[in-house]
Amino acid sequence: MITGEIKSQVDKIWESFWSGGVANPLTVIEQITYLIFLRRLDEKQQLEEKKANIAGIPMKRVWYGKNEQQFRWSNFKNKDPQTMFDLFTRAQPEANNLTVFEHMRQVGREAGVFGEYMKGATFMIPTPRLLDQVVQMIDQIQMDDRDTKGDLYEYLLSKIATAGTNGQFRTPRHIIKMMVEMMQPTQEDTICDPAAGTAGFLVACGEYFHDHHSDWFHDKKFREHYESGMFTGIEFDATMLRIGAMNLQLHGIENPQLYGRDSLSEANADIRSDFTLVLANPPFKGSLDYESVESSLLQVCKTKKTELLFLALMLRMLKIGGRAAVIVPDGVLFGSSGAHKAIRKEIIESHRLNAIISMPSGVFRPYAGVSTAVIIFTKTGNGGTDNVWFYDMTADGYSLDDKRSPVGENDIPDVLQRWNNLEGEKKRKRMEKSFMVPLKEIRDNDWDLSINRYKEIEYEDVEFESPSKIISQIKDLDNQRIEILHELEKLLK
Repeated sequence: MITGEIKSQVDKIWESFWSGGVANPLTVIEQITYLIFLRRLDEKQQLEEKKANIAGIPMKRVWYGKNEQQFRWSNFKNKDPQTMFDLFTRAQPEANNLTVFEHMRQVGREAGVFGEYMKGATFMIPTPRLLDQVVQMIDQIQMDDRDTKGDLYEYLLSKIATAGTNGQFRTPRHIIKMMVEMMQPTQEDTICDPAAGTAGFLVACGEYFHDHHSDWFHDKKFREHYESGMFTGIEFDATMLRIGAMNLQLHGIENPQLYGRDSLSEANADIRSDFTLVLANPPFKGSLDYESVESSLLQVCKTKKTELLFLALMLRMLKIGGRAAVIVPDGVLFGSSGAHKAIRKEIIESHRLNAIISMPSGVFRPYAGVSTAVIIFTKTGNGGTDNVWFYDMTADGYSLDDKRSPVGENDIPDVLQRWNNLEGEKKRKRMEKSFMVPLKEIRDNDWDLSINRYKEIEYEDVEFESPSKIISQIKDLDNQRIEILHELEKLLK
């Protein structure tokens, strides 16, 4: 677990970046990420060196040659700040005129999934003092402790406080955890997030296995699946892709399948019926040209809205029997356009819609105040929707203003408890937090999935006094007021 001391160090470094003119939170995280990667690269070579010495054979992989030893973390971390900074910013003649950073970009591609996306990486730490601060902080992290390094990176990511383009923003970790707990990933699942961002959903699935099924890691078959083909993320933003890759690796997921491309484009058309579980918070309010969207998605719902196209994409990506839990803006649930109705009808009639969890509008503050919901559905290809479970979440454990401070009210435990006992939900009345709605009623309401369409409000009868009695009471009050005024006048004489 991350300590208060490390948090304090991170906060100080964050402030130093800002005072040094690096104000973009993603840039700060990316620069720290590069340094974490450099440390890991050196540790990989140290491990290879130990193996070679014990076996008495040449090293299989070498990232630092004879003339590049000065570029290793274990060497430059002990240099004075200016000398260290020069290694990052000035070409070193004895090392093919490379810097530490340029060398990292060249060899990084051979050192794991993070290194594959080093193209475009730029060194932006402005001063020797700041570089030394960050290096010394990272050097104190226990890199052999998955929890410590994972928690540290999550703390860094929590500092992202600005929305990105096309409606991108970081999904609250407790909402991600709720969705993963509801879906209960299995040993055999192949899991995908087609709008991966910082890879929060994939990381949460990995943590779910460690928390609930740690014994599975003793099974060689599961371990091989976990380390190779279980996790897939798709993300078109190169910076987010690098951050997501590092987030996964620091949480012990070393070899995820990551693709740097637009999920909705023709470049992604080859991914069909590949996954058994999709978890995502796709971009809201984005708008694309028809020409840039893969044609099969437009056949499901012809629209330019990304939130609708991503639902069509998930149906295409899932295997038969595959499940999805997706965050959508409320407009997806009740929008009246042809595309809105088409995607809802497709999910409900051609597949199985399991649940709608309506969330309060403050969940995504301070990024945005949009009202959202979680849609859970299963790809069947032949229908299967019978009753849809609705839950009206009004609290998530945090205040619904920009501060998002912890509060006592929290519906999430209740959501999970009721979701795991759906048989008992069938008897609930429409005035309660959750209830079932049959397919016929949804069809009759033109595929409207807004919870307010089906929730019933219980009104209490309130009896009022007769008008004549109320008037009499007002007169009495007036008389009392006049008497008090007379008394005050007497006191003033």
